Parts: sequence; C-alpha cells; structure tokens
Amino acid sequence: MKSDLIEIRWHGRGGQGAITAAKIVAKATFSTGFPGVVMVPTFGTERRGAPVFTSLKLSKKRIYDLSPTQYPDIIIVLDHLLLEESAITAGLKPDGLIIVNTPRHVDAYRHNGARIAVADVTDLAMKAGLPQGVVNSGIIGSFARATELTDMDTLLKAIEEEFRGRRPRENARSAMLAYENTVIGGS
Repeated sequence: MKSDLIEIRWHGRGGQGAITAAKIVAKATFSTGFPGVVMVPTFGTERRGAPVFTSLKLSKKRIYDLSPTQYPDIIIVLDHLLLEESAITAGLKPDGLIIVNTPRHVDAYRHNGARIAVADVTDLAMKAGLPQGVVNSGIIGSFARATELTDMDTLLKAIEEEFRGRRPRENARSAMLAYENTVIGGS
C-alpha cells in the first residue's frame, strides 16, 4: 500500500464475525509495526444474516479520524452474495483491493481497475473442522495473502488467542488453508 493511512472496510452478515476478524487483524498489525490502529465497528439494529460492516484504519502514525471508512483502500467481503445485494464497493480507491469469500473463480469479478483476491473460505473452513458459515478466521488468511501487511505467524497467534476455548486450532487451520488457496487477479 502506498499511503500513510490504509483504510479497510469489512462487509459481512450478522453472525459471520466481520467485527471479530477486524479486531484480530487490528491486534496483529499493531504488534507488527502499525502504531496507528483504529477499529470503528458499526452497530445498529442488525440481526443474524443482515448485512453489517466495520472499518479498520492502519497507519505508521497516530490516527485521529475515528469515523467509518468511506473511501477504502481494501474491501473485504465475507459473503460474495453481498456484492449482488448492495453497493458495498462504493468509494473504493482506484488502485484498491477487494478480497472475497466466494466459490467463484477470480475472473468472475471485475471492478474499475481494482485487484481482486478470492478464496472459497466457506468450504475451506469446513475442511478445517469449523461449522458451516464460520468464515471470519479464514478470511484473515486471504487478507494476509493478498496484502502482506503483516506476517501469517502473527495472525495465527492472534487467531488462536481470540478463539481460546472455542476451536483455536481449527480457526488457525482455516486461516492457513485460505492463505494457501487465495487467488489474486487483476482488474
């Protein structure tokens, strides 16, 4: 990323863990050289299955802006069907990155010059031993592969810590499988 400030918007459905995933990435990036980390969760009257989003801002400097991200560098989509339901890619910077949990091939996606990264995180999470629909730890692996903003070992440690007592090994395995199976394409 070229900017001093990297803005990430996470989109998922209530219950998928977009906020937890952003929190894990926030902890990991803070511990690996981003002293400016701000997570801006967006809560409302969301219910399980309803579209939700959260913002994460990373910087090598202190961040004073605590508002939700309007013009992200990176958009992370935990459910590919959200791309058909709403304009979640609105505001993506011209040289941005979209990371999508999808069974579709990377060539199925195009967005105004953005790089696209895809993995079937849902399937990979089940292969790792997680219940159907648990995709938040897996999407972190795709994030690591597509951005290289922090190392996978740090992310795996943060995942295991977050999920202590709640299948930490399976969550870490899901992230690793997604990392290994993320395909990155051009616009």
